[in-house]
Amino acid sequence: MPSPGLSHDAAGRRCIATGEVLPQARLIRFVADPEGTIVPDVAGNLPGRGLWLTARHDIVAGAVARRLFARAARKGVTVGADLADRIEPLLAARCCGLLGLARKAGQVVAGYVKVRALVEKGGAAVLVEAADGGADSRGKLQSLAPGLPVIDRLSAAELSAALGREHVVHAALLPGRLAQSFQAEAARLAGFRAPPRGLSIVLNSSDGTGSQ
Repeated sequence: MPSPGLSHDAAGRRCIATGEVLPQARLIRFVADPEGTIVPDVAGNLPGRGLWLTARHDIVAGAVARRLFARAARKGVTVGADLADRIEPLLAARCCGLLGLARKAGQVVAGYVKVRALVEKGGAAVLVEAADGGADSRGKLQSLAPGLPVIDRLSAAELSAALGREHVVHAALLPGRLAQSFQAEAARLAGFRAPPRGLSIVLNSSDGTGSQ
């Protein structure tokens, strides 16, 4: 189960591929394990010197191809060719874990009727839509609150498992730290998992993440 969120440093970290300094919430941390193998540290809590990359599949894959990890670490390291591909399931698991925490804390509702009621009274902080859900009901909910952040990177199966009920297509988080952390993790996942066809993720998080 993930922690509610990374411990973000306001000073940010420099991406070893682009040179851009970004908030930790928009980066992936990597470390070398005791055998010298580079591993992703999506929770940001493994020991060792952190090597940071922008949370995008193409940037991580490019860093592997250009052998940037050894240059940044200033020593020989082993980097798996599938490093970029290994990050997506880790981030998806963190998103689902945060939804599970929100369920236990009573900070999330699921099902079209309950979500619509919450959205209509202005009580939702984040709208969560299954990536493989129907566009019609999604559009109706979004039209009720055009400025509401929408997360659409998780499948109905993932949402259902996280929330402990069958066939979840619509969910919404209440305002609070869990909603903020979920938005930040979903923004990172968006860099590794394509949006549903014809749709996109909309994020309005305080860490500077924008629409993608």
